[in-house]
Amino acid sequence: MQTDISVRHLYKTYGDGFQALKDINLEIYRGEIFALLGPNGAGKTTLISIICGIVNLSDGEVEAAGFDIKRQYRQARQAIGLVPQELNTDSFETVWNAVSFSRGLFGKAPNPDHIEKILKALSLWDKRNNRIMSLSGGMKRRVMIAKALSHEPQILFLDEPTAGVDVELRRDMWEMVRQLRESGVTIILTTHYIEEAEEMADRIGVIRQGEIILVEEKDLLMSKLGKKELRLQLQHTLEKLPGELTLEPIELSEDGHELIYTFDSQQEQAGVARLLRTLGDLGIEYRDIQTRESSLEDIFVGLVHE
Repeated sequence: MQTDISVRHLYKTYGDGFQALKDINLEIYRGEIFALLGPNGAGKTTLISIICGIVNLSDGEVEAAGFDIKRQYRQARQAIGLVPQELNTDSFETVWNAVSFSRGLFGKAPNPDHIEKILKALSLWDKRNNRIMSLSGGMKRRVMIAKALSHEPQILFLDEPTAGVDVELRRDMWEMVRQLRESGVTIILTTHYIEEAEEMADRIGVIRQGEIILVEEKDLLMSKLGKKELRLQLQHTLEKLPGELTLEPIELSEDGHELIYTFDSQQEQAGVARLLRTLGDLGIEYRDIQTRESSLEDIFVGLVHE
């Protein structure tokens, strides 16, 4: 796979001695959606800001689109579009002028057709002559995405792009993200809406206290770390678990009405079949069975607090 972003032994220490990033090593591939997850203060925004050339690194090497971000800053930055968390748009400008001006900042020749295409894709075409200060928060965030796409970047960073955005706008944005990925754009996103990462991302990276603790393909991560839960609602209340069941990863609910069996998704068949046979041998009857699979949020919370 072709690498669009390469981070090697990256460190960042601020003037007060706080070490924000510690020995970060990361490769992000051309045309993938990579979700960077982590609690507040974990270093997500610092890492993005360094790759985008906004914050200076303390040590290490970073390349974007094959360009070293220190020695070839201009070429690297031209390959990157960034949608930051903060809404820092030019309030008195019109939507059209702000997006067109952003394209010019990167040395790109005017291209009204491209600007029109972006604004229509983001449902901003009808607002093109409106001053940004008159727009809603969700529309202002769309303008920031339009500005980030104005110079046709190869790499797009989305730092909490749907914060404060309603459900309808969020769906539109993610549809546009899918289309960008299909056209070959590499997308890196941070989000507090973990269900978005679960739906959208090809790979997941988890950062904690300035260190990358895991990078994995989403489906493989869910398979390896995901747990399944089998709940059996009993016909008759149990006061305690029979001795024959104590060797299983099984619990009895406080009211004695339910058995909860937890198992790895990779070994579900043998364990569940054995459990049901044992219940039959013990004469324990159940009237309903429900299953639940770990979400990415369950996995993320477990990793961060591990």
